[in-house]
Amino acid sequence: MTKLGLPETILACLFDLDGVVTKTAVVHAAAWKETFDAFLREREGADYRPFDAVADYDEYVDGRPRADGVRTFLASRDIELPEGTPDDPPDAQTVNGVGNRKNELVLEKIRTEGVQAYDGTLRYIEAVRARGLKTAIVSSSANTVDVLRSIDAERLFDVRIDGVVARERGLPGKPHPDTFLAAARDLGVAAGQATVYEDALAGMDAGRAGRFGYVVGVDRVGQTDALYAHGADVVVKDLAELLTEDTGRGGAA
Repeated sequence: MTKLGLPETILACLFDLDGVVTKTAVVHAAAWKETFDAFLREREGADYRPFDAVADYDEYVDGRPRADGVRTFLASRDIELPEGTPDDPPDAQTVNGVGNRKNELVLEKIRTEGVQAYDGTLRYIEAVRARGLKTAIVSSSANTVDVLRSIDAERLFDVRIDGVVARERGLPGKPHPDTFLAAARDLGVAAGQATVYEDALAGMDAGRAGRFGYVVGVDRVGQTDALYAHGADVVVKDLAELLTEDTGRGGAA
């Protein structure tokens, strides 16, 4: 293993955004809860079963494109909505309408609360680039550019594959590996020469499905075992751990 905690064969690093680079996963979870609870309350009345911002978020929403998150969670409650269109208003009773309401709430929370980066991740990315490895940001978010600019991190990535690019190219989102594979191609490396860094179970599934050279799980919420079960080669609480200490199973030596 290298001083970055990676196999010697790795030439590129592919980073998820929310929960890995920035502390926005909690913001997204809160926005999803507010959106789904309002939807369920209106549909089912006061006895509705609320959206669980931990269990439901991790299982059905985290890491997925917005519309996929809506569709997957509602399916778990045996609810089916018409798809609508990406331009649907946020009060529309469609998959896209519900997703647009959530996006409005996220943007509002980001404007009022700001965006914070994980300092350990930024130090790790700087070290990765200093050692000559290529970097990409891979996110289902359509707000990736704005978020990266807000923390002055756009310069840290050679390639961006986000919700906007995925839509333009027709790439299915996580748990499918297509967005990560596109990032590797854009960087000029094979999947086996790239590492995926993810905090979401859907991201772990994408890393495993794409047969990437190494998959790093980032455990922010106490789901280490689940990250391993979904395909992580190593799990850390902070990426800076890979620079400084042994990380246990499959970790830096």
